[in-house]
Amino acid sequence: MPGVFDLFTVGIGPSSSHTVGPMRAAAMLVNDLANASQPMPLEAVRELRIELLGSLAATGPGHGSDRAIVVGLMGARPETIDPATIPAAMDELAATHRLVLLGGQPMRQHVLEGFDPARAITLRPNKRLPYHPNALRFHLKSDGDWCQVTYYSIGGGFVVRDDGTGAPAGPAMPVSGDDAALPHPFDSGDALLLACLRNKISVAQLMMLNEIARGRSAHSVIDGLADIWAVMNRSIEEGCKTSGTLPGGLGVRRRAPLMLAQLYDRATDSDSLAGLDWVSLWALAVGEVNAAGGRIVTAPTNGAAGIVPAVLRYALTLRTIQRRYPSQASAVVDFLLAAGAIGAIYQSRASISGAEVGCQGEIGVASSMAAAGLAQVLSGEPHHVLNAAEIGLEHHLGLTCDPVAGLVQVPCIERNAVGATTAIAAARLALAGDGVQLVTLDEVMATMMEVGHAMSAKYKETSSGGLAVAVKC
Repeated sequence: MPGVFDLFTVGIGPSSSHTVGPMRAAAMLVNDLANASQPMPLEAVRELRIELLGSLAATGPGHGSDRAIVVGLMGARPETIDPATIPAAMDELAATHRLVLLGGQPMRQHVLEGFDPARAITLRPNKRLPYHPNALRFHLKSDGDWCQVTYYSIGGGFVVRDDGTGAPAGPAMPVSGDDAALPHPFDSGDALLLACLRNKISVAQLMMLNEIARGRSAHSVIDGLADIWAVMNRSIEEGCKTSGTLPGGLGVRRRAPLMLAQLYDRATDSDSLAGLDWVSLWALAVGEVNAAGGRIVTAPTNGAAGIVPAVLRYALTLRTIQRRYPSQASAVVDFLLAAGAIGAIYQSRASISGAEVGCQGEIGVASSMAAAGLAQVLSGEPHHVLNAAEIGLEHHLGLTCDPVAGLVQVPCIERNAVGATTAIAAARLALAGDGVQLVTLDEVMATMMEVGHAMSAKYKETSSGGLAVAVKC
């Protein structure tokens, strides 16, 4: 089961499954070749070809999958790469056709001459592998025969390698720590609730104990979550001050700066719902930074990255929480730990991949996580957290993933705003209840998977149905 730092990772836009995951898979490949020499030593590679299969091929070009793979082969990591350096790296490759594998490590790097991404990367949108619709296959040639290595990008930047039979070889990466060492393991909402009640601790406290068991000190967890929040908050600020048009050809205008100015103009209005306008603004701001390929926190995916930051920022404005917590930092820690606990269940038990179950697995899951985090800091009672998470997902069931032109822009950015406000409503509904919920989180999660598997592939991140074809552009 992933930990909170696996669910909330610093990366770049516009997609966790189509940008971050492929970059991570390419970097894993070259590191494996350099370290384990399997299936061949890195220095033995003479030619390299890449196939994008299924959803990765259908919407990969609009998500920058090709560029992500190339810089990943160069050794770049989504956590550390400066997005502004990618165009220059691609321009240099186009001019020289020299691909430097593991370019950041001079003692281990290997140069491929004559590498042309346009010829080396092939898109096969109609070829879907059984394990997952997001697959990428690397074909490697040495002085002898060709061999191949397949990876699956399963959502949220998580990647798993094929064992050669169509099944995953080991757990999805990155996952920090060993479940066997956790003092309070859980693999479902019911198990999480039972563990909290049995030990008389909150969801956030339980998650903190598990994170410490993964090898971090309490101070390290607190500092790490503060860093995650700082990146989230910066993406809000960047989105609010950056105007212009988003890349990709749709001509979508960045709305956050104008919306911010309008909210300032209306500051003296007696509008009781103005607070929700601010939440929508913050969610839109992050969505626009992501769509432009900027730095954001995957939470738990890039397409839904605006929801958790917007709801957390809203929580920090509430007097109830300001009175309840000695500092903003402690509220941030509890919010993200509770949200991360719910996200961990989704990632390990269900899906956070729009290509697998539609946008209910991205916006719906992020809204569920944010609702859980808000319930945690408002109440602290485990049943409120689980109820809020259930409500947050229940009312996103059946949500399609149908991005116009294969870009994470329409309807994705606005869906972040709607998902954030739904999360707030879900938390408030949960706190207004008596703790008895007819539908459990596990039941709505199973329903999401059932609906996702029944959903036509054209509504699952292929841009071949829904709004993607209804909107003429």
